[in-house]
Amino acid sequence: MKNLVILGGGYGGMKILNELLPSHLPEDWMITLVDRVPYHCLKTEYYALAAGTISDKEVRVAFPEHQQLTIKFGEVTGVETKDKKVLLKDEEAISYDDLIIALGCEDKYHGVPGADQFTYSIQSIEKSRETYSVLNNLAPGSVVGIVGAGLSGVELASELSESREDLQIKLFDRGNHILSAFPNRLSKYVENWFQKHNVEIINNSNITKVEENTLFNHDEAIHCDAIVWTAGIQANKIAQGLEGEKDSSGRVVITPHHHLPNDEHIFVLGDCASLPHAPSAQLAEGQAVQIAEVLKRRWKGEAPPASFPQIKLKGILGSLGKKQGFGMMADRAITGRVARLLKSGILWMYKYHNG
Repeated sequence: MKNLVILGGGYGGMKILNELLPSHLPEDWMITLVDRVPYHCLKTEYYALAAGTISDKEVRVAFPEHQQLTIKFGEVTGVETKDKKVLLKDEEAISYDDLIIALGCEDKYHGVPGADQFTYSIQSIEKSRETYSVLNNLAPGSVVGIVGAGLSGVELASELSESREDLQIKLFDRGNHILSAFPNRLSKYVENWFQKHNVEIINNSNITKVEENTLFNHDEAIHCDAIVWTAGIQANKIAQGLEGEKDSSGRVVITPHHHLPNDEHIFVLGDCASLPHAPSAQLAEGQAVQIAEVLKRRWKGEAPPASFPQIKLKGILGSLGKKQGFGMMADRAITGRVARLLKSGILWMYKYHNG
């Protein structure tokens, strides 16, 4: 039996499974999915898990079951490309015929001393659980510093402000306005929401150092009882360790068919791949569909498509607590209740089709 190994059961890995199972996998092939947890996790909702407004169970979706699918729980420590093996911590190596690396991302600390040691994260379900425990055990009046006012930082700050109205929340952002990737009108709407909900925005910040319970903004010490880092991501260290060209965030440069330029049997998917758009669940799923098409044609002895159309993204949606939201849909800015309902509806549909 030949073995297709998928490293990571995130949005991209899950989409690959749904594209190939139950009827597009040849009888002489097996799929081995490797992940650290025994379920697919809804990473886009980790901010709510950390804030304490949803339960752990609400961000978990069961992997599909199939006689040609084996799920292996473990931590990947490396890939031996010459021997076609995946190395696991305290486990036997797994041999592959085709490999899909979809291990996601990790925090990027931009060389700020102490940031990796003295801040909390929402980049994995394990780290989000830890962040939840810390934030929800803080005493009334405690100060929470959130570094980074992109989508993750804004959603965490808004959700936490509703979950723990007794906390003092400080949101640090490098730009003149938060959500710099969005139109100014939308940024100002979110800023006004934060003002009404007593979240302090510190614009033009420059975090130079982090110590225990202390942020240094332009070298000015600011006391925080807890600090959460949402100021950038980079590719998983396993992807960064592969031979070949990388971009500035450590993401692997791949061919138009999504595999390594020097190895057509290793595909790189999602946050680990260097693509024209910013990493997102939509982008990973779109890429997964194209990788599945390459594999299905290869297994039939056919050539891959000469080219793929550009992956189309439907838009970006963010929440402001449980009742308001914001986003871009078809290049149109939307705010308020409608944006929040749209995001909730998309999440419900995803769970329905995958769970």
